[in-house]
Amino acid sequence: MGGNILSAGEAASILFGIFFLLLVLRVPVAVSLGLACLPILLIEPHLSPMMLAQETFNAYNSFILLAVPFFLLTANLMNIGGITDRLMSFSRALVGHFPGGLAQINVVLSIFFAGISGSSTADAASQSKIFIEAQRKEGYDDSFSVAITAVSAVLAVIIPPSILMIVWGGVLTVSIGALFLAGIVPGLLIGLVQMATVHAYAKARGYPTYPRATLGQVFHSFFVSIPALTTPLIIIGGKIFGWFTATESACIAVLYAGFLSLAVYREMNFKGLVAALADTGRLAGVALFCVGTASAFGWLLAFYQIPQALLANVQAWGMGPIGTGFFISAVFLLVGCFLDAIPAIIIVGAILQPLAQGVGMDPVHFAMIGIVSLAFGLVTPPYGLCLMIACSVAGMRIADALKDTCIMLLPMLAVLAAIILFPQVVLFLPGLISPEFLR
Repeated sequence: MGGNILSAGEAASILFGIFFLLLVLRVPVAVSLGLACLPILLIEPHLSPMMLAQETFNAYNSFILLAVPFFLLTANLMNIGGITDRLMSFSRALVGHFPGGLAQINVVLSIFFAGISGSSTADAASQSKIFIEAQRKEGYDDSFSVAITAVSAVLAVIIPPSILMIVWGGVLTVSIGALFLAGIVPGLLIGLVQMATVHAYAKARGYPTYPRATLGQVFHSFFVSIPALTTPLIIIGGKIFGWFTATESACIAVLYAGFLSLAVYREMNFKGLVAALADTGRLAGVALFCVGTASAFGWLLAFYQIPQALLANVQAWGMGPIGTGFFISAVFLLVGCFLDAIPAIIIVGAILQPLAQGVGMDPVHFAMIGIVSLAFGLVTPPYGLCLMIACSVAGMRIADALKDTCIMLLPMLAVLAAIILFPQVVLFLPGLISPEFLR
């Protein structure tokens, strides 16, 4: 940009160089993003350090982002109010008799949990506490228990409602209703391949199973779980059919989870409520701080037109939609190893969006490639937040769980490849139910 002291290349070198240096020094991601902006704001005469605070605040001034703390609170209310327990009983009745019964229950409960909470970290934390010690007592290997708990937790940001979908829709102006519909099929496919992986492990290692539930037990557990299972229908259906916005749907989810915990299951007390609110405040503060500093970082990238400079050579490669899809996926998979998903969407999503548009890729298809790729980053070191949480609960090193985690990722990557090769995997439901959401 004319009149600037720094060129786009120099600015990019400073921004990314300082950011990665701070990451190596183990400075938190959100703080690293903010500190990386300061030198440029001090160097350029017509910029000032106050712009860091200004751009950070502008990012918070978003009605859509209010959904983040509300979905986190919903997840916490589920755990303390007995909702998770009912869903676990129903999951056991459905799949407990499959090989590796407890691990199968782990995956199915993650699918149900994903349809309510929208947060993989909340899922990983709650599932780790429920399953890892229980699987250890039943003779499962620790590395397997940690790996399946971590990889199943990523479903929470793929199956709607998803916090990543809300952030993506708000930042890159994509219909959140379309993203909610687009995530259903990929999420269920990933859940199925995870169950198949558990089946293979159980047969190879002789993991235990439970007796098959009777039809009466299945219907009883289903009946008890109906109020909890209704939650995703209210959230997703209300957003899709225009009854309320994404933020309002998150508020409805909190009210409904609170109603179930207090009036239906009657397991939430005042102490549990305070603990849920405190945990929500801590998690939401971390997530939203990342949003603010990442937005300031992204603003500087746009100010120097760095995305255009980065993509100039890539566009010259002449890749078609499929090649571009695999390139976008590779970038997000790599970035997800080092960066939290929310700042990755704000920074990398904005950089790659013109590339996807240039080959005529549907915005919803582009979004789902990015979201699924970033979801896998939650279990890939060195960042791998879900894997870190599961290992912390299990009291083991990440390196010890890495082999099983990588094995479980392989069939999940096959689903990602199918999403890229066959766009209708993600576009079928939005096109069927609400075609106006597309493009």
